[in-house]
Amino acid sequence: MKVVADTQKCIGSGMCVLHMPEVFDQRDDDGVVVLLTENPGPELHNDVRESAIACPASAIHIVEP
Repeated sequence: MKVVADTQKCIGSGMCVLHMPEVFDQRDDDGVVVLLTENPGPELHNDVRESAIACPASAIHIVEP
């Protein structure tokens, strides 16, 4: 799994960080998503998918092999 975060679409809601702080963070100045890891371990895949679904701006995309 590869995670892609579109900073242009992000509205800074923080839903991704609430779901997966191991994978996502937010910039201090504007709250835009910061991707901490593009390739989370298999044990995180389901939670990362839920984070992508929870994003109100659809700024998080999952690329499956």
